[in-house]
Amino acid sequence: MNRLAASLACTVAASLVLTGCAVGPNYKRPAATASGIAMPQAFKEAEGWKQATPSDEVSRQDWWRAFNDPVLNDLEAQVLVSNQNLAQAEAAYRQAVGLLKQQKAALFPTVNLTGAGAESKSPSGFTGSGGALSVGAKPIESYNTSLGLTWDVDVWGRIRRSIEAAKASAQASAGDLANATLSAQTLVAAYYFQLREADEEKRLIDQTVKAYADGLRIIQIRFKAGTGGRGDVVAAQTQLENAQAQAVDLARTRAQLEHAIAVLTGMPPADLTIAVADWSPVVPAVPVSMPSALLERRPDIAAAERRVRAANAQIGVQTAGYFPNLTVNGQYGFTTTDLQRLFDTASNTWSIGGSAAEALLNFGATGAKVKQARAAYDASVASYRQTVLTAFQQVEDNIAALRVLQAEDELEAAASRDADEAERITKARYQTGEIDFTGVVVAENTALAARRTALQSGKNRLVAMVDLVQALGGGWNTAQLAQK
Repeated sequence: MNRLAASLACTVAASLVLTGCAVGPNYKRPAATASGIAMPQAFKEAEGWKQATPSDEVSRQDWWRAFNDPVLNDLEAQVLVSNQNLAQAEAAYRQAVGLLKQQKAALFPTVNLTGAGAESKSPSGFTGSGGALSVGAKPIESYNTSLGLTWDVDVWGRIRRSIEAAKASAQASAGDLANATLSAQTLVAAYYFQLREADEEKRLIDQTVKAYADGLRIIQIRFKAGTGGRGDVVAAQTQLENAQAQAVDLARTRAQLEHAIAVLTGMPPADLTIAVADWSPVVPAVPVSMPSALLERRPDIAAAERRVRAANAQIGVQTAGYFPNLTVNGQYGFTTTDLQRLFDTASNTWSIGGSAAEALLNFGATGAKVKQARAAYDASVASYRQTVLTAFQQVEDNIAALRVLQAEDELEAAASRDADEAERITKARYQTGEIDFTGVVVAENTALAARRTALQSGKNRLVAMVDLVQALGGGWNTAQLAQK
């Protein structure tokens, strides 16, 4: 036993000395933009915007609370609990973590415990040991038990590079999970604002329908009294029916939005009812970080960068194929024909040894695998850089959209006020007989369209703000990546 322990200790010590290096390139995060193109120092469209501060970064963890809507807060909480797309992404993350643990286990020896017992007897008349005739020989019993050790010595870093790749892949999976979470949360917010705006339009249309119905009754009375024409009655009836049809269409839109929100929160549509409520939306101010902060705040960028690291590690895994695989084998056990003496010192057996195996000729297969790994790395770098560029574009688009939509919102509100005044003047002129009813219909339809457009403009600003929050990465940062 002492000799075995000494031999095994020497072998392990020698192996540890050999495992000091890992072939293949060490990882260095690639530049976020292509060679020769510097990272922008500020967003082009962000002039006049408040720059983010550390306190702003923390406060945006639950970014939807900035809209100060309790119903939205409750819906967002359900996304994390019940959304099945997130459950799928979370399961993929756990699978990646399991693979990482499996790769780490490969660094250590595999130890197996075996035991066996057997009874055998040669047929009568056959020769036994020593050439003597064995007539009516008694059965022979044999027993053995042993511990076996096998260790793939990671001399060239193949296993360590595999662990590096698995860890990066697990972190990429964590980034995917965060990105899926952010996407679901922003969709819920966008659909919720669209639903609330549909409610406001429906309220407006319902009021309009009532006004049109009252106007139709007056026109019908005038027609019966002979002071109005049949054309006025038909025009008023047509106007009323068109408004009623718009109300029906808004009810359809609202139902579909409510169903979509239900699915995003993991509920059957039948189980979610969002009650109509007073709504006074406020577009919050969202500070804009420097472009370089996107590399730390966007989970999709972080996931793409981790895949670059995983691809880089795979180059080392394949490069190790040029070198021999070294294996240490050891066994310690007992063998006897008497079960009661199985663990006696005299029954002891042991062995220790090592082996090396290397492919001498595989017709370029190893080199092809290395080239394939390098190509995969180049592809992952390109994907990473494209993800960064797309992120820059999304931030710029939404900053510009918010600036334009704010100006548009003010103009639409002014247009609605002017259309209301034109409607009032036209009705007064109709009452005095200066114009016919056709002018009233035109003015009323124009005013209604302007009111609806003003409501939609406010909703568009809210949705654009949600899109900007998503483009900035929400409240996420790379410190939340798994560090297993």
